[in-house]
Amino acid sequence: MKIEKNTIVSLRYKLTDAQNNVIEEPDSPMVYLHGGYEGTFPKIETLLDGQDIGYEATIQLEPNEAFGDYDPELLKIEPRTRFPEPLEVGMQFEGVPDADEESDAVSEDADDESLIYTVTDVADNQVVLDGNHPLAGMALRFWVQVEDVRAATEDEIENRHPEGGESFTFGMPNEDEGDDEEDEFPGNPLGENDSNPRTLH
Repeated sequence: MKIEKNTIVSLRYKLTDAQNNVIEEPDSPMVYLHGGYEGTFPKIETLLDGQDIGYEATIQLEPNEAFGDYDPELLKIEPRTRFPEPLEVGMQFEGVPDADEESDAVSEDADDESLIYTVTDVADNQVVLDGNHPLAGMALRFWVQVEDVRAATEDEIENRHPEGGESFTFGMPNEDEGDDEEDEFPGNPLGENDSNPRTLH
């Protein structure tokens, strides 16, 4: 079966930077719904369209084709008292720290998609947070190999992702679990991993 719109694709991949340093090479394949459902990057979907099981290729994505350019405005400094202890570099929190301090126009965007902030520095009374994706501003190379292709079910098409699969983001833990605890800033730290099948967007 060839990859086309509304097929479920199992894809092995290796993610490296432009200097071929490995960023990610998971043991299990990622699984996504093909056909413009934001299951993976558009350039990768275009590459895979019409291909069969066993197809493999390497493709480079520029920052604007992957996680965008680095935005220095997404760097925040917050009082340490707003965070749970122990607090360590690398912890992640979901939310928009200053939405309640700015105009309503800003907070409307916050309802659409909360940013994931990563702790990049911890001082005695301040915390530095970065709302950029860890791979923002980087050119990335993907080696991909098609492991399986099957027709999607009606439920999968309606839900816009494979059965049992939630969103998985390159280079980050899976944060789309729908946990109610994470909808406030700073909220609870996000988990490192989970056992769901992987999909990408």
